[in-house]
Amino acid sequence: MARKDLLMLKQKELKRLHVVHKALQGEITQKQAAELSGLSERQIRRIVKRIRSEGDQGIMHRGRGRQSNRKLPQKLANRLIGLYRRQYVDFGPTLTAEKLLERDGICVSKETVRTVLLESGDWKRSRKVQEHRQWRQRKQQCGEMLQMDGSHHDWFERRGPKCVLMAYIDDATSRVYGRFYAYEGTIPAMDSFWRYIRKYGLPMKLYADKHSTYKSPSKETELFDRNGNEIDALSQFERAMKELSVEMIHAHSPQAKGRVERLFKTLQDRLVKEMRLRGISNVSEANRFLQYYLPVYNRKFSVMAASTGDLHRPLPDGVDLQRILCIKTKRTVRNDRTIMHQRQLYQIDSVIAPGKKVIVEERLKGEMVIAFKGTVLQYRQITERPPKVVPEQKTQYSPRKKTAYRWKELVFGKRLPSEIKQQDWREAKAAS
Repeated sequence: MARKDLLMLKQKELKRLHVVHKALQGEITQKQAAELSGLSERQIRRIVKRIRSEGDQGIMHRGRGRQSNRKLPQKLANRLIGLYRRQYVDFGPTLTAEKLLERDGICVSKETVRTVLLESGDWKRSRKVQEHRQWRQRKQQCGEMLQMDGSHHDWFERRGPKCVLMAYIDDATSRVYGRFYAYEGTIPAMDSFWRYIRKYGLPMKLYADKHSTYKSPSKETELFDRNGNEIDALSQFERAMKELSVEMIHAHSPQAKGRVERLFKTLQDRLVKEMRLRGISNVSEANRFLQYYLPVYNRKFSVMAASTGDLHRPLPDGVDLQRILCIKTKRTVRNDRTIMHQRQLYQIDSVIAPGKKVIVEERLKGEMVIAFKGTVLQYRQITERPPKVVPEQKTQYSPRKKTAYRWKELVFGKRLPSEIKQQDWREAKAAS
């Protein structure tokens, strides 16, 4: 590439030289030479003066063969390479340039870092070939649609246990919210969404994949609406979104929710290295760091929505999120006013008729509530079950015993009563 650029530059200089010679010979004016060369008259006068004094060599650029005045000093380049190998060995040029300014006070552009690392062999170019997919335009306003997902990754790089980042990204602005949890499930999804609501409000739509947390895997259902039409089975999270009037949309492929997938790719690179530099090794420390990191990330990477305004809805008055964002299970009251839940027996102390359906609510803070038609019932756990009373049964002789007594009757001519003990039986036998 360098030789091709050099060849093009020489041809350009030869063309200028030809035009300048025509001006020197008086065939054209210097103004016409400037127009033909794409230069100003002042530049043409300067070039003419140099050619008259130096000959044809004066057409060459003065900087050819010389080191650029903007070239990074070799001492600084060596320091940059040393810092990269000690602290930022797997960082990209962009993130390396940011960390060099933030932590080491070295102000260099990302392209300068890229050039230095390419020359030292610490960085290699990679060509990205991606499958073409139909482009989808962003939503117009903030809060119109929210993409959510969980990212399973070794976020602490073996310094701590593996965990999941539950993340939300606004489709219109790319504003990010996230929190770490030990696993991806219903409770983490509800807890993270509760925290999102408290910070921003209720979005209009929620875009997620078909993970069993967000979409029920059951194909059969016993739910029917008022008109008798069958209702699709809902997961606990879907049921909660329906109660909050948040429309749930399920993606058919990871590429369909590409915005949140690309977010995870970025965070698995940037966030992991930020936590490495700070020695973060557990979920609680990581969540505290996110409170500082995400506002900085959003200021840097979020965009302006196409339309002004915010479609997030405030939580209506009187709505108890504890009773919505929880796991609800139906249970039938037994004749002794007990219910069985999670292999545990509970005694209901409130007045309720046997056979009624109650709702067991497992809330986010670990509390369990039993409710009937919106009324919370009093209950207590039965830790020890009462022993079962077994009715006494009369002794029944087996056919084998009856046969034995028949043999005794044939041998001794009489049937011995069952009350005679074994010792009496031996004495009777000896007397006969």
